[in-house]
Amino acid sequence: MRKKITSKQKYIWFLSSMIGLIALIIVGIMLFQEPPKKKEKVTHPKHHKPTYRATYHFTAPDQWMNDPQRPIYLDGKYHYYYLYNRDYPNGNGTEWRHATSKDLVHWKDEGIAIPKYTNKNGDPWTGSFVVDQNNTAGFGKGAFIAIVTQPSADGGMQEQYLWYSTDKGKSFKSYRDDPVMPNPGTKDFRDPKIIWDAQESKWVLLMAEGSKIGFYESRNLRDWRYTGAFTTENIGIVECPDLYQMKTNDGTYKWILGVSANGKSIGKPNTYAYWIGDFTGSGFNTDQTVPKWLDHGFDWYGGVTFESGKKSEKFTKRYAIAWMNNWDYPNETPTRVEGFNGFNSVVRQIQLKQVGSHDYSLVSQPISSLKKLTYRTDSFDEIKVKGSKTLRASGDAYQLEADISWSEAKNIGIRLRESKDKSRHIDVGIFPQGGYSYVNRGSTDQPDKSHKYVESRAAFDKNKHNVHLKILVDKTSIEVFIDDGQVVHSSEVFAPLEDRGISLFSDDGTAVFKIVKIQHFHSIKEN
Repeated sequence: MRKKITSKQKYIWFLSSMIGLIALIIVGIMLFQEPPKKKEKVTHPKHHKPTYRATYHFTAPDQWMNDPQRPIYLDGKYHYYYLYNRDYPNGNGTEWRHATSKDLVHWKDEGIAIPKYTNKNGDPWTGSFVVDQNNTAGFGKGAFIAIVTQPSADGGMQEQYLWYSTDKGKSFKSYRDDPVMPNPGTKDFRDPKIIWDAQESKWVLLMAEGSKIGFYESRNLRDWRYTGAFTTENIGIVECPDLYQMKTNDGTYKWILGVSANGKSIGKPNTYAYWIGDFTGSGFNTDQTVPKWLDHGFDWYGGVTFESGKKSEKFTKRYAIAWMNNWDYPNETPTRVEGFNGFNSVVRQIQLKQVGSHDYSLVSQPISSLKKLTYRTDSFDEIKVKGSKTLRASGDAYQLEADISWSEAKNIGIRLRESKDKSRHIDVGIFPQGGYSYVNRGSTDQPDKSHKYVESRAAFDKNKHNVHLKILVDKTSIEVFIDDGQVVHSSEVFAPLEDRGISLFSDDGTAVFKIVKIQHFHSIKEN
């Protein structure tokens, strides 16, 4: 006899059926649903104790650094030396410290290569080194030969001494206690720069001698003969001379003579001055009556240029690096409490381009390998600004690019490292009515306590109504490249670490900011 189904059993059966049906529906939805998109992996930087040490600029490992010495590429890496003082701030004297790099972004410390006070001639100052591939000096094929200024035991006169290395630059030995270039009777006689003249198969050396640059020649790097001079005017005592040849974008070849110089008395920068002309084999000729300037900021000094590691780029591309400081305020830095003082600019790529029917100029761009440090990018397609507008982006280590256009606006630009209350910031802008670009660091902490060097300026065409800006921001610096690097401003800034805001501004008119792109950078210590 069949059992009678109770109401309770009917209810349980109905409930079970409904649960099964719902489960089938859910499974069906999951089977026919588009699979979820894979989230893009974002690598965030490691968090460390707050510090004023630069995120992606080369800094002194400790104590003090100043002048860079021209790097040379050999066996897959660049060899770089810089002046270093292990006893700073309680003792004087510099020595050559060695670093190497494969990409000119990441650096490996190689220690002291030329120590100070190892002979009676005092400490080694700025000079230059070459790789003697043909053994012209007699220390062996491929020896590193450095000619270095030292204040001799004979009254502290500046004279030139030879040091050599047979272990690929790791350590140098003094050739002798006597100079290879005795002082000719001038107060300033320093910063020798050596190049190889392939056409004449000889070494050429440039010397900073007060307001002139002396030219010398040698067959063996030990015996030097004076050949001529180039005289400068109104740019103070010149230092760190430079000479090289480049191929322009119109196919012609030009020689460039550069120096670190002080043009403050004539309203010019205190950075790298240069002339374009011809090297005669014994001197330099130019039609320029005044020099051009590779940087218009306050802190790009002791600059050196050097060849790319690719032979195919020998005449079309060079690199440049400088000390980011100024002898008017060398010790005014918050990094001293962290045990170091001194850093370099980023390495730039420089090219010689025609800018008029008969005029040429060097243009600069940050080295492209910096972009490999990017861990996040903020992008904004188009922003119209009248007054100011704060971006939903912030940081203290990044590259910012923007195309800006305007019609009637009188002052257009970007405020960087801005505080939350808007009272502190660094302004990068264009003042069309005045015909200049500028970087103003007066509204934040900066090293010039005299407040003489607050706003750097460079000429800008009043008839233009657009500009391209590329700006590198780091913990203690700002480098601005205007219109593909035709003008550059580089300066130290010490904005409080908590100031990370970014705002756009346009006074007395509307400006359009297009393709604003911010690439945030990892620390070079993490890569």
